[in-house]
Amino acid sequence: MSASEEADIVIIGGGPAGMMAGLLFARAGIQTLVLEKHGDFLRDFRGDTVHPSTMEILSELGMLDRFLARPHHRLSGAEIEFNGTLLQVGDLAHLATPAPFIAMMPQWHFLDFLKKEAAAFPAFGLRMDAEVSSLEECGGRFTAVRLADGRTVKARHLIIAADGRGSLVRGAGLLPVHDLGAPIDVFWFAVPKATAGSALRGAVSGETLLIQIDRGDYWQCAFVLGKGQAASYRRDGIEAFRQRVRKAATGLEDLAEALPDFDAIRLLTVSLDRLTSWHRPGLLAIGDAAHAMSPVGGIGINLAIQDAVCAANILAAPILNGQPVDGALARVQARRILPTRVIQAAQRLAHERFLVPILAGEGTGHRPPWPLRLLDRWPLLRRIPGRMIGLGVRREHVHSPVA
Repeated sequence: MSASEEADIVIIGGGPAGMMAGLLFARAGIQTLVLEKHGDFLRDFRGDTVHPSTMEILSELGMLDRFLARPHHRLSGAEIEFNGTLLQVGDLAHLATPAPFIAMMPQWHFLDFLKKEAAAFPAFGLRMDAEVSSLEECGGRFTAVRLADGRTVKARHLIIAADGRGSLVRGAGLLPVHDLGAPIDVFWFAVPKATAGSALRGAVSGETLLIQIDRGDYWQCAFVLGKGQAASYRRDGIEAFRQRVRKAATGLEDLAEALPDFDAIRLLTVSLDRLTSWHRPGLLAIGDAAHAMSPVGGIGINLAIQDAVCAANILAAPILNGQPVDGALARVQARRILPTRVIQAAQRLAHERFLVPILAGEGTGHRPPWPLRLLDRWPLLRRIPGRMIGLGVRREHVHSPVA
């Protein structure tokens, strides 16, 4: 990269939202440059769920078969073991979409897939090891980004912030954040397993809640804890933690080998918030930069992808026609704010009515809550959470132009 470079659109962040937006705008023939601060896509325990709504978009782009040719594991349902009672609570197999299941694929493989698909479009550019340190304004409009090494990249039409919940626009106070509060954090770890399954599992025992995501030859486990309690668990020691995991979930392999110490465990500090305004002249935030989601439902990646599709649908044609886009940025937020609010409201409800009572010990020795019993008894009802998780609210379809 030269000391100064230009692109029609500059995208900060090479996560799912940034890579999908880069692909779609480049597909329209708009010169697009994605700036990713890391040298690779490898991250521990990033969200690995690719939902039916995202695969529907890949199908509309003619890319689904190539995506599914990559190694992945498929989940078509959800179950929960509540104090020894196993309940079926979700079903995705009925969805009338090209891929009615959740594809479990490490996020770095998904991002690598998007990178290779985007590279087929001459207008696409990606720079790794390109950390953005600040934004530059001219005449009340954001027009360029400055990199940590002092270089600048000018954006002729738009800067898109897709750099996650730690976004520059948040840290610098460029766009206001409304914090909804999250009463939980999560410990992530992996436990080997002998056989593959096809369901997402949850286990509740007393004050312990463990989510098990089937990854074929191992469980990707999420141990839910109260906000700020990680230090207390570490003080109690790894054996005490292993005992709590064993109590919650039966059938796990030897935890002494999987969890020799707390270095094998990653802490996810959960946030639930959204920007009150996603845009300023020359600047638009999408994905986690616009709305940090709880891991409940595993929908963060897919909501971010939907934001990217919406942005391209609304903005690509005006850019191609040489029209100013600042007036259209509010339309992106107006369309995407409803699904954001609905999903965050559902996550808050899950926090307050389900997770917090369990962590407080209110579920000890009791029957499963009545909603779980209804889902287990009536298979048709399982389609409701399956549809919400698989397709979300106001899902997008690809309408952006093709060069």
